[in-house]
Amino acid sequence: MQQLPLEISPPLEADFGNFVEGPNGEALARVRELATGDSRERIVYLWGAPGSGRSHLLRAAARANPALVVADDVETLDAAQLQALFVAINEARDGGPGVLAAGPKPPAQLQLRDDLRTRLAWGLVYELLPAGDEDKARHLKTLAEARGLQLSDDIVNYLLTRLPRDLASLQSVLEVLDRYSLIRQRALTLPLVKEALADPFLGGHPPRR
Repeated sequence: MQQLPLEISPPLEADFGNFVEGPNGEALARVRELATGDSRERIVYLWGAPGSGRSHLLRAAARANPALVVADDVETLDAAQLQALFVAINEARDGGPGVLAAGPKPPAQLQLRDDLRTRLAWGLVYELLPAGDEDKARHLKTLAEARGLQLSDDIVNYLLTRLPRDLASLQSVLEVLDRYSLIRQRALTLPLVKEALADPFLGGHPPRR
């Protein structure tokens, strides 16, 4: 019987330092400035496909500045939350706390009331683009090193070509590999990675077909 180690490396909390910048350097810089109070613009709206990093940046900003008004997936907010966001944007324009919001589409295409769509476009609007393979590879190696793991190029290439490519899934897989390495008390090799991902005991992720 396999025995799970009690001490497992905790996942890294979202912050600006572990955001995979890729083609989104300007958006990252503006959000960081908003969170640190160094931005003249008080309203920033981010949009992009799932896995583009929207939620990561919002969590990082909220950690850096708890006073910041943060609203993720604005189309899913209820009426009371939408009204609170509407008021917060108005107050931000008058010198109140900054507002950082995000959704899957640009403001004009959101299924929201007209006055709120208009206000979300008052400030800076950025589309977040998916990170490329090189950026993801560097990110995976950085996360692995933080856990005391070493990922060879062949392991990284295997993960990027055989598994879901969004960053949340890749980070989840890395947690599985971390646990499996601890269980086996062996360094990660490509055969061990394949074995780990096929092990249902660890909730592994079988390769996509």
